[in-house]
Amino acid sequence: MRTIFSILTVFVMATATSYAQDGNLVVTSSAFTNNGMMPSKYSCEGKKVSPPLHLAHIPQGTKSIAITMHDPDAPIEGGFTHWTVWNIPTDMHLELDIPENFTKGTQGLNSTGKTGYVGMCPPSGTHHYHIVVYALDTKLPQGAETNKTQLEGALAGHIKGQAEIVGLYKKMK
Repeated sequence: MRTIFSILTVFVMATATSYAQDGNLVVTSSAFTNNGMMPSKYSCEGKKVSPPLHLAHIPQGTKSIAITMHDPDAPIEGGFTHWTVWNIPTDMHLELDIPENFTKGTQGLNSTGKTGYVGMCPPSGTHHYHIVVYALDTKLPQGAETNKTQLEGALAGHIKGQAEIVGLYKKMK
């Protein structure tokens, strides 16, 4: 009985922390749990592909989705951005699966100065990877040369919902 209660408590806590401030939008991943270890497949030690994400309770009237993935633990000022992508269509659905190795939408600049996803590669220790999903009331005019800071500026006034999932990673080699 105690084991079932512990499992239930962990599930409720993990699910609750992925909810948006507005209580609607939720982001989860089939590859890792909130605050859980991410598989090396998504890192510099693996295939270097973006993780799969599942969005639920997308607010009504959402026109597009934007995503950022950022490592605030990186040993550079401001952290390291692994992914910026926006103008992901929702087709008016309340749920959306973003598959592994997602290359659609508008892929923006990561901290290497290149477009698209760059795999996690922490120099030491366990790092936190914050994946933030934004439900927007519009499509954004930003071009592929847009970085995380510029994207966040363009989001102002257009966010209908926001959710976050945090993955952890430590290099194995």
